[in-house]
Amino acid sequence: MAVLNSIADLRDRARRRVPRALFDYAARGSYDELTMGRNRTDLDAVELRQRVMVDVSKIATATTMAGQACTMPLGIAPTGLTGLFYRDGEICGARAAAAAGIPFCLSTVSICSIEDLCEAGVAPFWFQLYLMRDRGFNEELIGRARAAQCPVLVLTLDLQVQGVRRRDAKNGLAVPPRLTLRNALDIATKPAWALGMLRSRRRNFGNIEGRLPGSRSVLNVSTWISEQFNPSASWQDAAWVRSLWPGKLVLKGVMDPGDARRAADIGADAVVVSNHGGRQLDGAPSTIAALPRVVDALKGRCEVLFDGGVMSGQDILKAMASGARGCLIGKAFLYGLAAGGEAGVATALAILRSELEVSMALTGATDVQKVDGSLLWDR
Repeated sequence: MAVLNSIADLRDRARRRVPRALFDYAARGSYDELTMGRNRTDLDAVELRQRVMVDVSKIATATTMAGQACTMPLGIAPTGLTGLFYRDGEICGARAAAAAGIPFCLSTVSICSIEDLCEAGVAPFWFQLYLMRDRGFNEELIGRARAAQCPVLVLTLDLQVQGVRRRDAKNGLAVPPRLTLRNALDIATKPAWALGMLRSRRRNFGNIEGRLPGSRSVLNVSTWISEQFNPSASWQDAAWVRSLWPGKLVLKGVMDPGDARRAADIGADAVVVSNHGGRQLDGAPSTIAALPRVVDALKGRCEVLFDGGVMSGQDILKAMASGARGCLIGKAFLYGLAAGGEAGVATALAILRSELEVSMALTGATDVQKVDGSLLWDR
């Protein structure tokens, strides 16, 4: 049996186990994928300081994120279509996260619904929301999240309009997956995935079922998004969500220092420095480049979480040393899920934890809550 000891290993296995359209949905970015590439190359360019002769016999990785105790500074980001990568994928992810002692965030455009996760007994979990034209639908989703006793609401700010993800359209991505002449051979080589889909609790968007057009190709979903997501949304709308939500509010998609200050002004408990994994504005800077500027602008007024390109424990440590309170993973989570369901996600989280602990030891850091810029090589 192959040894799986990196996220890259899980990515390779995921590529073999799910249809190409789904793998590309997770792995690819928008337009020419410049920003997606920068997320990776800029993280690689950050250098850690190797330190020696420090007692590292005890390494503490526990912290809190948005008020939730975590065994390490990591959470699973909201990802769309998760339940198509593996049968009942959102439930698998939430269970693996709970077992690892970290938060799981359910996407509005998930396959399993809020209620599905509650019925599966995986609460508490975070919930992610988009600002839509229909405020009544926003209020309905917020009410459902409150009923599920979600402690944290993550409001995504950077999808007022959708960037063009060229590969999705070329692959004919559809929800639920359809068997066509174009993809028949590909699906035929993934019998375990196909059988899993037949046995799934759901194969449609659970949280928004009944609101999408009858044909759920990626083009029709994009049309629905363009009609329902609100390009006129402003900070007043974010403040309106703040007024409705009694728990912790996290604003995701903040890259600019000025936007970070506005987020704090409306009472956000945390912001996520994110460029949507390089899937929205192509040509934007990497998240690791934006992170220190956002941290400096906020001056501790609210927590700063980091998202974008995290594929190793070293990446987590680099983000922490650059001022983040914790990190979120999307692609790395989906690779683990596609590679092996709940066990695959558990493997991904164990890899990241081990790499974080070793990297801390080799930089002389013993408590993740005390990590700062002194761990970075000053060039």
